[in-house]
Amino acid sequence: MAGMLMIQGTSSDSGKSTLVGALCRIAARQGLRVAPFKPQNMSLNSAVTVDGGEIGRAQAWQALAAGVAPEVDMNPVLLKPNSEIGAQVIVHGRSTGNLDARAYHQYKPIARQAVLESFARLRAKTDLVLIEGAGSPAEVNLREGDIANMGFATAVDCPVVLVADIDRGGVFAQILGTLACLSDDERALVKGVVINKFRGDVSLLKPGLEWIEAQTGKPILGVVPFVQGLWLDAEDALPKQKQNRPQAAQDDLLRVVVPALPRISNHTDFDPLRAHPQVDFSYVRMGDPIPPADLVILPGSKSVQRDLQSLRQHGWEPYLRRHLRYGGKLIGICGGLQMLGRELRDPLGIESDVASTDGLGLLDFVTTLEPHKQLVNTSGTLLLGDGTSTVRGYEIHMGITEGAALSRPALQLLSGAEARPDGAISEDGQILATYLHGLFDAPDACEALLRWAGVDDAQQVDYDARRLASIETLADVVAEHVRLDVLWESVAYSGTDGSRHRDQKGTQ
Repeated sequence: MAGMLMIQGTSSDSGKSTLVGALCRIAARQGLRVAPFKPQNMSLNSAVTVDGGEIGRAQAWQALAAGVAPEVDMNPVLLKPNSEIGAQVIVHGRSTGNLDARAYHQYKPIARQAVLESFARLRAKTDLVLIEGAGSPAEVNLREGDIANMGFATAVDCPVVLVADIDRGGVFAQILGTLACLSDDERALVKGVVINKFRGDVSLLKPGLEWIEAQTGKPILGVVPFVQGLWLDAEDALPKQKQNRPQAAQDDLLRVVVPALPRISNHTDFDPLRAHPQVDFSYVRMGDPIPPADLVILPGSKSVQRDLQSLRQHGWEPYLRRHLRYGGKLIGICGGLQMLGRELRDPLGIESDVASTDGLGLLDFVTTLEPHKQLVNTSGTLLLGDGTSTVRGYEIHMGITEGAALSRPALQLLSGAEARPDGAISEDGQILATYLHGLFDAPDACEALLRWAGVDDAQQVDYDARRLASIETLADVVAEHVRLDVLWESVAYSGTDGSRHRDQKGTQ
């Protein structure tokens, strides 16, 4: 029999992704075949799956927590915003084109079918599917045709646990208000509430917990403390806090600056740098003063021409030229690579209605956007220093780049058994460009890049090991502070004959 449980939130960033990831790890420890599932995700942080598709980044790290490879059925519908009202729609890992909000509303019946097909396939081969909602079920304006929250839960008769974020304040109003926005049938699916990100003495919270249970009739299944120092892939939003470094230590650190583009994508590329003890890392939002830097990195973008225009409007072009004149280093990744060239061409209007835009002209190549999206996990060699540092990562882009600068590639990547060049290094050695996301993930590649940028005694830091340790810590904390016996009893099971029941003994 296959089980299912859905985690929904009182708001965005309430902790849905982390709770699903923690439960995936706990279930996997118990020997269950478990899979994460998010019916519909809106995110510019994505990952390439083993079956060659594209899903939200959060589902990829949840799969890691579950001990399985990520696949497209774990996130059948992914929306990648490319304007204020529109997004690229990815179904079963492949782009179906761009739709504005109204057009997508009309498209939802097709998306719903894709969601149900993926969910059925996952249930057929697992013991438990842990489902993550999107945003909040209290968004009553999105109720019609909903496939992300209660619309999905009611369609498959899935029990729901609500998670609320006490760190932002008003947690009891969050819980009460969310439940008030639901229909009677939807409220009946909610089996309990988890309060997340608590700081302080939990005994002082007890009167409030008793009050909310009396008001709602829903049990509080746990109060999860705020845990510092976890390194988990962000679903979409940029990290809110900069790493704290002692002032005395900052003088010896490599200053790395990344412009926070309006449509920045795959900013998880920089998590290994944010975690590195020899790096002072900063995101700089458009309009904020641009600080001095040793290394500037132009990140990926879902709308390269628009983000390049934003850079120009906020003074980044003269800043970058001055940075290079004084010996600074510059990296462009994916969309950032495309910005560094002479020209960006979009004859088919894939990202905008502007057919051509001048690039920064720092490398001699031209990029033309084409409908086919390159989606591949790959590995290879970084062509810096002695050229022996290994790299691994993935490519997600729609551009074809051609030009003389590519005769000095930055990487040698593997496509099957054959090697192919990628990116470029400028003749003076100050600029490096690549399509590879995950450039800093491999410890020896990160070390080599930091040496190139000016750190003579660069240390190796195994970010993957740190991320795995964070998953284990998260699972331990949730196991300690959540009433798992009650939570597991909420799981709905379906037998081979299609019958449903609630397990009264739990899965432990």
